Amino acid sequence: MDFHSQPQAGVAKPWAFPAPERGRLANGLTVLRCHRPGQQVVAVEINLDAPLDAEPAGLDGVATIMARAFNEGTDKHSAEEFAAELERCGATLDAHADHPGVRVSLEVPVSRLPKGLALLADALRAPAFSDSEIERLVRNRLDEIPHESANPGRRAAKELSKQLFPAGARMSRPRQGSEETVTAIDAAAVRAFYEKHVRPATATVVVVGDLTDTDLDTLLEDTLGAWTGDTTEPRPLPPVTADDTGRVIVVDRPGAVQTQLLIGRIGPDKHDRVWAAQILGTYCLGGTLTSRLDRVLREEKGYTYGVRSFAQVLRSAPDGTGAAMLAISGSVDTPNTGPALDDLWKVLRTLAAEGLTDAERDTAVQNLVGVAPLKFETAAAVAGTLADQVEQQLPDDFQARLYRQLAETGTVEATAAVVSAFPADRLVTILVGDAAQIEEPVRALGIGEVTVVTG
Repeated sequence: MDFHSQPQAGVAKPWAFPAPERGRLANGLTVLRCHRPGQQVVAVEINLDAPLDAEPAGLDGVATIMARAFNEGTDKHSAEEFAAELERCGATLDAHADHPGVRVSLEVPVSRLPKGLALLADALRAPAFSDSEIERLVRNRLDEIPHESANPGRRAAKELSKQLFPAGARMSRPRQGSEETVTAIDAAAVRAFYEKHVRPATATVVVVGDLTDTDLDTLLEDTLGAWTGDTTEPRPLPPVTADDTGRVIVVDRPGAVQTQLLIGRIGPDKHDRVWAAQILGTYCLGGTLTSRLDRVLREEKGYTYGVRSFAQVLRSAPDGTGAAMLAISGSVDTPNTGPALDDLWKVLRTLAAEGLTDAERDTAVQNLVGVAPLKFETAAAVAGTLADQVEQQLPDDFQARLYRQLAETGTVEATAAVVSAFPADRLVTILVGDAAQIEEPVRALGIGEVTVVTG
């Protein structure tokens, strides 16, 4: 029987993260565009300079309520009409608030881009912020809070922020507000926050997709160009400080069959030259199923389904005042909480003593750099990363340079970075689990003073 010959791989094509083109509208709105042939769904990201630090005292969560209210009607459409208009043009519109600011995201077929941008412009230019809709959003947010507290992962993240950052710092409190602060939010507070912080002169729009035969300049001027607002000077933000004295906080959950663990501290952001080496070393430690933490805690010991290490930017600035959260997270069964933590610390100490291997480094580079073209197949993925760069005050070619830096980073440099990121004696450990079963075994490890809290 004759078969066709086996297909042969073609020559690999060089790839680099897409470079955007910059511009500015007459109203001061900064524009980044990126033509991606074949991407018939256009992704639009708007960065608004409305950081959580700008929220008035006692109104934590007002930025989140404002962001959610962008979807709830304008001066032209009620909330129901606005939703129907989005649906008619096959568009989705989402928004969320975080420490650096508010992000509004639109995805729409390129054939419906004019209508989608017009709706987005209306939402930013003249949001309704009706009393009834704001009251509903506040109630929804209040309903979410007990569920977040019941979720071990969310509860651990809340406690880590509280423990790491000074009590008066916004980063020490829940990003979307507490029950007390959200209850105090009304439509007047949302309107006041909007009027003070949302304006085109301090905003950036990122547009990514197949822009063939699209006069984007005219389209943007006709839609987002109608959005007006006063100019303002950038607000200085306080530097990020944290207390990473080694200690353990047990959030008591009587009867819990698993212990949620979150181990963290803060470290350099993307402006620091160590970032590429830190990402590479952190990936070797716990970035995938074959990383060190999983090899020991999952494959050898069977304590967990998986443990991950990561670096997440909290706030970024070129003057060195930004920071990233460096963390290890996962869950283990309750009886083995002590042994699992003991072995985790042994992994960290062994890493510091012996370093990474060249094989670990090579695998991490292959995984991080090799899959990049797949990671950025969609317009939304490219737009999100470009918007992150704007938000973090990074140059437009940062992501492209990062992949080159990862490929050039050696084993020794990656080792130094990850050991510096996760020093065994400077980590804050949060354990959400049954204190009656885990407190004493954890205390015996000597990894820091142990405190039990409830809630």
